Amino acid sequence: MFDCGEGAQRQLQRSLGLVQVDEIFLTHFHADHFLGLPGLLKTYDLGGREAPLTIYGPPGLTSLFAALEGIFGRTRFPVTLEEVRPGEKLAGDDYEIRPFEVSHRTASALGYALVEDPRPGRFDPDLAQRLGVRSGPDFGRLQRGEAVDGADGPVDPSDVMGSDRAGRTVVITGDTAPSPGAAEAADGADLLIHDSSFADDEVDRAAETGHSTARQAAALAGQADVKMLALVHISARYHVGVVLDQAREEFPETVAPRDFDEIEIPFAERGEPSLIKNGARERGEGGEVSATSEDSPSSSEGPC
Repeated sequence: MFDCGEGAQRQLQRSLGLVQVDEIFLTHFHADHFLGLPGLLKTYDLGGREAPLTIYGPPGLTSLFAALEGIFGRTRFPVTLEEVRPGEKLAGDDYEIRPFEVSHRTASALGYALVEDPRPGRFDPDLAQRLGVRSGPDFGRLQRGEAVDGADGPVDPSDVMGSDRAGRTVVITGDTAPSPGAAEAADGADLLIHDSSFADDEVDRAAETGHSTARQAAALAGQADVKMLALVHISARYHVGVVLDQAREEFPETVAPRDFDEIEIPFAERGEPSLIKNGARERGEGGEVSATSEDSPSSSEGPC
């Protein structure tokens, strides 16, 4: 989970169910990005959770929790706090999470890039057979990176495997003004989830508060050559269609997800990212999901 604002627990229950997340990443310490944590931790505790939970955030995370502990008390399950800094790499299963610096009006604020490991290239079974490799287990060994016997000696995986294929990348900026760190992290990303608190008429207000306009987010997406831009943190004062139109003038592949929407990100060879309206709720109910238009009115939390 990335950030845990007020109402996060309720929205989980209304969609996927109250899932037992293993890791929570905080971008910064304005209340709208962490205020849901005390209630979520207390609910987990009352439900008898035993599995450990790790919470990551910028420097100051430990001090924040020292203050919050008076609200939710001690938990009976292990909670580990990890303060992270730009440039660190947090290893997952077949992916990394890379914190990067953003530009917000706090002492420390981070975005996060989720970067999938490269995938092996395509296996050429016809070539392997021509080299005398027996089909069956030896094909599997080659695809796992092991050399096997062929008609004229050992056959190396590089002889029958294509070049590595890039994994997918998702970049989450949190709250930020247009930022060199975000632009660098988003370079070539499949999905950029970017702060878009303001419309064009309040570009000065955006700069004062360390936020972006939708158009600024779209300009950055175009410069970074991302596949899709998702606008978030849109102020409730706007009709979402207005800011969406402004962003699309700069970057057509822009969406404005609402609560319970999903974005499906296929591997590059299988197509482009797509928005699935209400996908989380329908998936939670076991229903079919389908893509529809995202242009209906909606809003997000106000800028902080």
